Amino acid sequence: MAATTDTTEIERLFAQGRQRAALAAHGRELSVEAAGALAFLAIALAMAILLPSPRALDVTTLAVLVSAYILACQAQFDVADGYTVPTQLVLVPMLFLLPTPVVPLIVSVSWALGRSFDYATGRISVYRAFHVFGDCWHAVGPALVLIVAGAQVFSWDAWPVYAVALVAQLVFDFAATTLRAYLIEGDSPRAGLRLLAPVYGLDVALAPVGLLVAFASIELGPGICLLVIPLAAVLAVLSRERETRIEQALELSAAYQGTAMLLGDVVEADDAYTGSHSRGVVELSLAVAERLGLDSRLRRNVEFGALLHDVGKIAVPKEIINKPGPLDDGEWEVMRRHTIEGEAMLDRIGGVLSEVGRIVRSSHEHYDGSGYPDGLAGEEIPIEARIVTCCDAFSAMTTTRSYRKAMPEGAALAELQACAGSQFDPEVVAAVRAVVS
Repeated sequence: MAATTDTTEIERLFAQGRQRAALAAHGRELSVEAAGALAFLAIALAMAILLPSPRALDVTTLAVLVSAYILACQAQFDVADGYTVPTQLVLVPMLFLLPTPVVPLIVSVSWALGRSFDYATGRISVYRAFHVFGDCWHAVGPALVLIVAGAQVFSWDAWPVYAVALVAQLVFDFAATTLRAYLIEGDSPRAGLRLLAPVYGLDVALAPVGLLVAFASIELGPGICLLVIPLAAVLAVLSRERETRIEQALELSAAYQGTAMLLGDVVEADDAYTGSHSRGVVELSLAVAERLGLDSRLRRNVEFGALLHDVGKIAVPKEIINKPGPLDDGEWEVMRRHTIEGEAMLDRIGGVLSEVGRIVRSSHEHYDGSGYPDGLAGEEIPIEARIVTCCDAFSAMTTTRSYRKAMPEGAALAELQACAGSQFDPEVVAAVRAVVS
């Protein structure tokens, strides 16, 4: 099962990105960011000084484009642990209205001015201001392509060159971003591409609009670039609304997690064995889920399901829960209702925990259909429940109870293997064996 980036993972990255932005960089991150910024400045200055351009720098045009760029920076859309802005609307006209070799340097200054409000309010630490230069590699690629191809003067006939320039923009940005992420966090380029795809989608969509603005500015004057301001303003409003929704989603996610932990504490307080046993099941279940390649939404369900799979035992009389010996048939009948009671409790909370309730209900189903309460079999049982069931059994066998001693891990693994295909999903058993071994 291939791992994917879904809503839960994105929420985590949103929170991570916001926390990191407000803090000063240090250690490896500081070294990597500083190296990227210095390398960009060296390249941008060399281009501005050494490479030729058919245009002189016009101060009025420069002022108009920088102002438009700063305003476009205010329409910020959070994407994973970073953000994107519709500056493509202004970058493209800059390449044709200003001396092309100077554009990367001008972009970096405009970008720094555009982020000044975030620095002033503390949303981004002022000690991260030099990171601006490391974020501007995307301007180097298209500028170099236009210079090398001799296409610094706008012409619709040169559209293939412009397409190559757009590709160069994405390649330079991807290379700089993923290299930085790899050196700081060890993230793979493949993961980076998945997270950056929405950013590049916006750039590709806005590039033709930027070309039209460049053409109109050449024909009617650079002041026409100010027409991007209403569009940028609309996008800024949409970005603020989206930011509010993200904040609400993060708060709701934290509330669900807090509720799950609280219920887990209630179970632990009610029955010390059940509480500590549940936490052991959580650790093993998460490791097995990762081994099986479950995506982050399913891993979240596994975590909550493992933590809360015994929550229904709150409704079971304590004399049955703590009986120092095997249960009789009547007591087993009461005990077996704890999965139904657990689902009912989580359904009353609703939202994410309502989804987890389905896993709690199925946590005692058997792979061959002989379990309870619904007699589900095979893949009818949610994969999260199949994982929790197997890990629950292993944890129970290797934990000392009042009526028996803990079983050695090797013997417990052999028991799981013997029941693979009947009580447990064989694929999950194999994953448990691999994790424990």
